Amino acid sequence: MNDTNGAAGPCDGAPAVHTPRRVLSAVRTDRGRLLQLRWVSLAAMAVMSLAVFPWLAPAQSVVPLAGVTLCLLAVNLALLGGAAEWLVGRWGAFLQLAVDLAAWSAFLYFTGGVTNPAISLLLPVVAVGASILPAVQAWLLAALAVTAYSLLWRFHLPVPLADATQAMYWHLAGMWITFAFAAATVVWFIVRLNNALAAREDDLATVNAARARDAHVVGLGKLAAGAAHRLGTPLGTLRILADELARRPELAVEVREDLELMREQLDHCRDILNGLTREAGQQRAEGGGAVDALAWARAVAERWQQLRPGAKLAMPAAATGPGAVIVADASLGEALHNLIDNAANANLRAGRAAAVELDVRREGGEVVVEVHDRGPGLEPARVQAARHAPLAAHAEGMGVGLMLAHAALEHHGGRLEFRSRPGGGTIARMLIPERAAR
Repeated sequence: MNDTNGAAGPCDGAPAVHTPRRVLSAVRTDRGRLLQLRWVSLAAMAVMSLAVFPWLAPAQSVVPLAGVTLCLLAVNLALLGGAAEWLVGRWGAFLQLAVDLAAWSAFLYFTGGVTNPAISLLLPVVAVGASILPAVQAWLLAALAVTAYSLLWRFHLPVPLADATQAMYWHLAGMWITFAFAAATVVWFIVRLNNALAAREDDLATVNAARARDAHVVGLGKLAAGAAHRLGTPLGTLRILADELARRPELAVEVREDLELMREQLDHCRDILNGLTREAGQQRAEGGGAVDALAWARAVAERWQQLRPGAKLAMPAAATGPGAVIVADASLGEALHNLIDNAANANLRAGRAAAVELDVRREGGEVVVEVHDRGPGLEPARVQAARHAPLAAHAEGMGVGLMLAHAALEHHGGRLEFRSRPGGGTIARMLIPERAAR
């Protein structure tokens, strides 16, 4: 299949880009990561409260430690249940991190303050805040952390270790453990955040490419409208000349048959130009246009066959089943028209007299329209490039057919795929969402 095209059909508007929904999804994702970080903090507190301090300092009361841990657990559960609305909103992330700082400060107050190696766990909270908060909020969070550290230097409850001679050893060991824990937590959070940012950048690049492509399509639509206006006069002149020639009695039968075919083609061109204005003003697909999929495909195929009576087109019996309904406008019909025309041109280039095959069937919740040819095939790189920009112009066409087909399918919530055909050739697949019949 090649990349040429026939008349370019209108494809109004860019694909729907729901920016508010994307922003809301991003906010929810950041909130989810903060909640995951808080579960990690909660697990660290629980381990120190229930295992570390009862082992190293049996005389240390675990009641206040358990209380702080339970308070943080209550905040987590409130966030999960949607009850902590004061932790949601513009300042929500800052408030959540401030709650973490407060919880760790209270926990450290009862466990030795700055003498507790776990004091290093204040750093991951500050690092996470610096990565997701605006500059003012990030600096404010850092100031709160430094203030908490300074207060814990002066105000804290000492920890009576069971073996005072091992105090320095356990302090150094605790520093190593908390450093490793803090490093792992920061790397885990930042890596996940970077992956999410990379995914958003890819989505943004895709949207920008689609907008650029649709801007090109709009430009083609304006050119088509101008061309339709200008072509009316020469086509009318050609029809008058053809009628005058047909009235000459001395014409041979073969010439008269060719002349009649020429008049039919001129009529088709006139109908196409007359329909451009109506099609350009047709409503978007979401607003209506429900049609039977098989009848729609047959109508497009018949219109194409009238324009190219010398080409062969085969359409097998219906495989869609009763009531296969899609939403179609002029741009979708033009996309199928272009694909059929491309397939016929591909067969000609390959020197094969094979017919273009058109198949319509259901697959899951979609209607699949396939166009089969026996041409030389399309390179995957060229197919991918045609999604966003027209291929290089050449003698056989403007090179925008595939781009218009991609734009029309995506506009209707579908997609266009290409597969290699066993025995040589290409299968172009239009996957269109099926609509329930009313």
